[in-house]
Amino acid sequence: MKYSEAKQGRIFVIRLEDGDVIHEAIETLAKEESVKAGALIILGGADEGSALITGPAQGRTLPILPIIHLLDNVHDIAGVGTIFPDSEGNPMLHMHIACGREKATMTGCIREGVKVWHLMEVILFELIETTGCRALDPELGLKLLRVDKD
Repeated sequence: MKYSEAKQGRIFVIRLEDGDVIHEAIETLAKEESVKAGALIILGGADEGSALITGPAQGRTLPILPIIHLLDNVHDIAGVGTIFPDSEGNPMLHMHIACGREKATMTGCIREGVKVWHLMEVILFELIETTGCRALDPELGLKLLRVDKD
């Protein structure tokens, strides 16, 4: 385990609008408001055609090949995520959501593009004085959270 400390900064109450793509909208807001790091909760509706990464195709085999699932209808969602800067200093959202419709639920990462159906509510808790960042792991080919204690 690796860890570092952070302090809480501002809190943003966000309403995403119909057709917004979650990660694009939140990363844009973070850049405009100079939010370097944060923790988020989200709920609302995901539109038909939204794409979720629902796992790697083969457990621990490299390279990692994602399973992309397209929602075939509107789904209710609830999720959590984090924002940390990448190596260029840009805020990068990592968020997973659970998507439910009738009696079925699936969970996945939103990075491939989840679109808002009517609205989503997001609470963004800014983290300040943190060393957390996303760095490319060359073996996995993913930008992973790195924490260094001061």
